[in-house]
Amino acid sequence: MARSINDVIDLTVEELDELIAVASDMKDDPGKYAKICEGKVLSTVFFEPSTRTRLSFESAMYHLGGSVISVPNESSSSASKGESVADTARVISNYADIFVMRNPKEGSSYVAGKAASIPFINAGDGGHNHPTQTLADLMTIKIEKGHFDNLTVGICGDLRYGRTVHSLINALSRYPGVKFILISPEELKIPDYVRREILEVYNIPYEETGDLVAAMPELDILYMTRIQRERFIDPANYDRLKDSYILDMEKLQTAKKDMIIMHPLPRVNEISVKVDEDPRAVYFRQTLYGRYMRQALILKLLTEKDYKEPKPPKMIKSEVLCKNPRCISQTEQELEHIYKLVNEEHQIYRCIYCESKMKMPQTID
Repeated sequence: MARSINDVIDLTVEELDELIAVASDMKDDPGKYAKICEGKVLSTVFFEPSTRTRLSFESAMYHLGGSVISVPNESSSSASKGESVADTARVISNYADIFVMRNPKEGSSYVAGKAASIPFINAGDGGHNHPTQTLADLMTIKIEKGHFDNLTVGICGDLRYGRTVHSLINALSRYPGVKFILISPEELKIPDYVRREILEVYNIPYEETGDLVAAMPELDILYMTRIQRERFIDPANYDRLKDSYILDMEKLQTAKKDMIIMHPLPRVNEISVKVDEDPRAVYFRQTLYGRYMRQALILKLLTEKDYKEPKPPKMIKSEVLCKNPRCISQTEQELEHIYKLVNEEHQIYRCIYCESKMKMPQTID
């Protein structure tokens, strides 16, 4: 069965370490890998705008000696005619050896990965997950800080809809001694499932605050994010919150000399361009590390022989519609309403597609 990477937790800690090691070798010895994927085809299908993610995937495949076929936007695909995500994945599987997709519908990556008969990589499904950005983030931290353990990580901006934030918290929570300081307006705090089912279940120390300046002296890493216009249903709420945090040189005066400043990009105005000259700013190198990590992931998925799909969680089918208006099950009516059990004691389930929570009285037979 072809492997899908929908979430960073689809990769074990050992696999993450392996990917970083291979990506670092690709950085140091690019010629060694220049023809390793010769004859292989990568398909990139992007239904949302992208610069870094799409181009870095395509650049990654070219640096491995492979070729690329691309759907650069939804209007150039059959999705504009009503084709389902599952059918798109089945068709792409006939034309390529590996498939990358970005789609604004949360849970679309789960559907595509199940339907595809070739390896699939999620390049972002709405505000849900963005695993390969997290791979870029992890390589950045490993190279710039030297380790993952015992770090205080400040994440600032849109923590509610920021898929890069959710994936990064998930990944770093598996390393010892990590502490998070979560900096956001009240309306953009991290989703309940991240707080309760990652941070609290695994006893990860964290603080929530609205004050970036007060948090600054504690941080080993500052991960800035933009307030995302495209995630707001009401434009007035975006206009009210868009300038909540602007990092400038004055705010950095109390920061550690070896703190690093990261950002998944694009930035709008949440980091002053003057900060670019500060040696602690690593966000443009972060984009390069992303290409190497995507090269390593493509190579891994095209060559691994012994992958065994993990045992699925307990699930239940229901007539109850997921309440998340961004969930793919809201728009693709042929999808069954399936919920996975995440807390047996309290009978708490999450939508199998977008992971929105609901409490259901049924038990699984």
